[in-house]
Amino acid sequence: MTLSQTSNLGKTDSLLMIKSFLIWTFTLAVCLLVVGFPLVVLMATVGCLLSIVLQSVMPVSAVLLVAGGLILFNVLAVMIAAGVLTAKGIHPKEVKWLSWLHGEVEENNTSAVYAACPLTCDIKI
Repeated sequence: MTLSQTSNLGKTDSLLMIKSFLIWTFTLAVCLLVVGFPLVVLMATVGCLLSIVLQSVMPVSAVLLVAGGLILFNVLAVMIAAGVLTAKGIHPKEVKWLSWLHGEVEENNTSAVYAACPLTCDIKI
């Protein structure tokens, strides 16, 4: 009886770790594409220059090598960062600025309530 309960907890813990890793991978990839756009432009510029330089050394596969290397670098960076965050036990629900990921709405916008008040409030004259 106790063996089945402990193995259930192990399965649940490993599923939570996998879920956390996948959520971190998605979040970091989106952040790299959206927020890190200047970094992506810089990597593309360096990649173009590097492929031009490598074209004289190995003319057949220089562009393929550089493009594959840049894509591999980005994927590995996202996977390693997600693995580190998961290994440290930081779940995405614990991070305050990820409220958009879970559908939580911040209640800071009260101007819409006051702006609609003349239409919805009972005005006694």
